[in-house]
Amino acid sequence: MPSNTHILIIDDVVDNIQVAMNFLKEDNYEFSFATEGREALDLLEQSSVKFDLILLDIMMPGLGGFDVCQKLKENPLTKDIPVIFLTAKVDVDAISKGFSLGAVDYITKPFHADELLARVRMHIQLYHAKKLLQENNIALETKVKYEQVRLLTELEENQKQMIWMLTELMEATSDETGKHVRRVSEISALLAQYHPNLNDEDIDAVRFASPMHDIGKMTVPYQILHKPGRYTEEEFEQMKSHTTNAYNLLCCSDRKLMKAATIIAHEHHEKWNGKGYPRQLKGDEIHIYGRIVALADVFDALTHARCYKKNWAIEKVIDYIQDHRGTQFDPELVDIFMEHIDEFKAISEIS
Repeated sequence: MPSNTHILIIDDVVDNIQVAMNFLKEDNYEFSFATEGREALDLLEQSSVKFDLILLDIMMPGLGGFDVCQKLKENPLTKDIPVIFLTAKVDVDAISKGFSLGAVDYITKPFHADELLARVRMHIQLYHAKKLLQENNIALETKVKYEQVRLLTELEENQKQMIWMLTELMEATSDETGKHVRRVSEISALLAQYHPNLNDEDIDAVRFASPMHDIGKMTVPYQILHKPGRYTEEEFEQMKSHTTNAYNLLCCSDRKLMKAATIIAHEHHEKWNGKGYPRQLKGDEIHIYGRIVALADVFDALTHARCYKKNWAIEKVIDYIQDHRGTQFDPELVDIFMEHIDEFKAISEIS
């Protein structure tokens, strides 16, 4: 992380500011802080510092966190700075309002050191990556025509690198493993390869974007994500929010791979019969990329152990997929899966 990376912490409780700074000083960030919303806005307006991230308390006297966030996003000079809300309790309506105002994430208090560090690192790196992409876009417009192909290829490679970077960050805080992500990528690409209506561009999009399918889990509270037992109804609702949170995080990009990642992260828990989430899409309403990764993700998840379950025998998994043909899964994709089952089994054995 650059040594001049600067974080603004806004909280009316000085102890909370100090705790956050103590945890984050491990990464050598520079800090500014404010204990009131108006003070923070004045600081942003008058300071020459370029902030890379804002940690913003929701409940403050006077100008509250939601009002501060709205004013930040209305100001062209501050609208792109990522905002992470700090909240003492998980309130689904409040969190949804925060995302609708433009926040990128939320963290519950009291802070968990590893979670705070991981999320701050991720959003700062994503912010820097977005600025790099914007700079590349400006540079692209100034290049002569014969350089366009080279630059577009380079930009696509940057997207791939950014996707893998975000995937590695996800692994640091998620219940997923790197091998799961890579197997889902290969399974998805193979399904796309055998699909009669998809081309080489689709295959590449699915291969390189599918690792982002659970990127939204970085917005799920640490204690829920790593809970070994069954979720309560409220906890499950928070877990399900990783799909819409991922969409809110990624949807601003117009780049091919990021658009594919947005679709996949948003729709890979939809079901063919319309009983999935988050939007209860049905049949062909679900994008083919989402349908592909839905099958790939379940196949790999069932054939491998997790902290909360044992792996299933491969034949039991195959039976499950066949039994859910036309209910959970796209029937055509299940047929492709069964026709080439030995190839999919081979991928599942990668360890």
